[in-house]
Amino acid sequence: MDDLHKFDDIVKQIQEKYTKIDQDTDDHLYGLLYSKPITYWDYIQTDALLNLQIQRTTLPDEMVFIAYHQINELLFKMILWEIQQVAEKTDLEVVFFEKKLMRISRYFDMLTTSFTIMQHGMDVEQYMKFRYTLTPASGFQSAQYRMIEFASTELINLIDFRFRKTIDRNTPFEHAFEHLYWQAAGKDYKTGKKSTLLVNFEKRYKGDFIRFMQTYNTKNLWSRFKELPEADQKNPDLVKAMRHYDYTVNITWVIAHYNAAKHYIDSGIGDGEATGGSDWKKYMHPKYQKRIFFPELWSEDELKNWGENI
Repeated sequence: MDDLHKFDDIVKQIQEKYTKIDQDTDDHLYGLLYSKPITYWDYIQTDALLNLQIQRTTLPDEMVFIAYHQINELLFKMILWEIQQVAEKTDLEVVFFEKKLMRISRYFDMLTTSFTIMQHGMDVEQYMKFRYTLTPASGFQSAQYRMIEFASTELINLIDFRFRKTIDRNTPFEHAFEHLYWQAAGKDYKTGKKSTLLVNFEKRYKGDFIRFMQTYNTKNLWSRFKELPEADQKNPDLVKAMRHYDYTVNITWVIAHYNAAKHYIDSGIGDGEATGGSDWKKYMHPKYQKRIFFPELWSEDELKNWGENI
């Protein structure tokens, strides 16, 4: 195709695009006369991004801590973006599903290996000083991570194992929310009293969480997997991808996080407690809560020994 015909073809496609949405093509073309050419810094919003790291202390390594967690949140956003595509795909097929799962797992692989930045990239004495300015905040309060969990599995698999027999699909979302596994990090189930960490978290996000739980109740990754034809559910590549994702999120990543926290909190400097006051060891270590997205894809022995001997 010569340049003239190529140009005419492009103009025709542009006209078709705007006709479909009842827009005047000439108006949009006229607007191009006054639009500025794009630059990398405008497209990525570099200046805005680099102005989001605001320290609360004068300790240099606090910058590492802030930037690192912001990067994590960006990766969580990418993960949710991939899960949403699986959730909303009308003609879901094995190849598409497996491809998206491996993308998500690579993001978590990156999150896992990056914990060496946290574990070995900050001075312990500096961390043990600036961490007190974080109280009562905590990485526990990452709303996006909770949404990743809701979007990955059926809600029953996120319920504290002590209460799973009392909750089913007919349980109101509000009641199920009160018995999610992570509630144990900031709630005394005997008195019902919640820590400031949990109170602040719920005040900001509980409504969003309930709506998100309802939305993904029937289109989370496990629900979409079970909608596939039986033969597709046995596809070895897809099953491998499902198991890899489950293990990566709920053991590999969690243990890397646990070890990084342990490096500082058990350093002998400070009080040995998490900034939010949570029972961080029992909350974080997978052998206690046995967080498993797809339990049906694991053997009885694998389920029994989940999180052990790591």
